[in-house]
Amino acid sequence: MNITWDAGGYKERFSFVPRYGEDVMSLLTAAQGSRVVDLGCGNGTLSEKLREKGYAVTGVDASKDMIALARAEHPQIPFLVADATKFQLEEKADAIFSNAVFHWIDAEKQDELLENVSRQLKPGGELVCEFGGYGCAEAVHSTLEACFAARGISYPLTFYFPTIGEYAPMLERHGLRVEYALLFDRPTVQQSEDGLTDWINMFVKTPFLGMDPGTKDAILREANEKLEPVLHQDGKWIIDYVRIRFRARNVR
Repeated sequence: MNITWDAGGYKERFSFVPRYGEDVMSLLTAAQGSRVVDLGCGNGTLSEKLREKGYAVTGVDASKDMIALARAEHPQIPFLVADATKFQLEEKADAIFSNAVFHWIDAEKQDELLENVSRQLKPGGELVCEFGGYGCAEAVHSTLEACFAARGISYPLTFYFPTIGEYAPMLERHGLRVEYALLFDRPTVQQSEDGLTDWINMFVKTPFLGMDPGTKDAILREANEKLEPVLHQDGKWIIDYVRIRFRARNVR
C-alpha cells in the first residue's frame, strides 16, 4: 500500500469511508459464524460491523497506527499487521471483505494481491470488495495535474482505478469467478469546511513529498479556486467519486 495514514485524522474527518462500506456488506453470502477477513480494515469500524452480523472476523491492515487504534477500540477482534499482497492466515477464510483498499495497491501488484486472496480463501469462498473505479476523483486529479504542470512539475497518479472490463478478467485468472460487478458514480460529501484541502492532504500525499511548503500552499489555493464552481455546493465540498464493486467465488 502506497500511503502512510494519519489514523486520528482519518477517523475524525473521513468516517464516511466505513459508513459507505456497510452497504457493500450486503453482497456477502457467507453464513453466520463464517470466518471473514476484513482486508484493509483500518481502524476496525467495519470489522466490528461484521462481528455484529455474526461473523468470526479477523482484521488485516498494513498500517501499524491503524491497527493500534483498531485493537484499542475493538479488543474482542483479532487484528493482524500485514500487507494485503502477502498476509497469511492460520486457517483459510470463508470470505474476504475489502472496502476502499484495492485502489491503493499499485497496478503491477494487483496480480500478486488477487493470487494471495485466492490462496487465503477456502474452495467456494468469496471475495467481496469495493474500491475506486475508472474516473474516480477525476476532476480533482486533472486539476492538480494542471497546477503541477504550470510549475513544471510532474503529477504522478498513485491510484489504480480500473474498469470492470479490465478487472474481471484479472480476477478470473486467479481462480475467482465473478458473480457480481458494478461501476457507478458516487459523489461524496466531505465532512469539514475545508473539505477539498483536507481530502487532498489525507489521500494525495505522494505527489507533494519533498515539495516546498509555499509551492504546495499555492497549488492547494489554485485547486480550490478552480474546483469551487464544479465541486462546491450548498457550502459543502463534494468529491467526484466513482466506485467499482465485485463479488467473486474461489473456484480452485
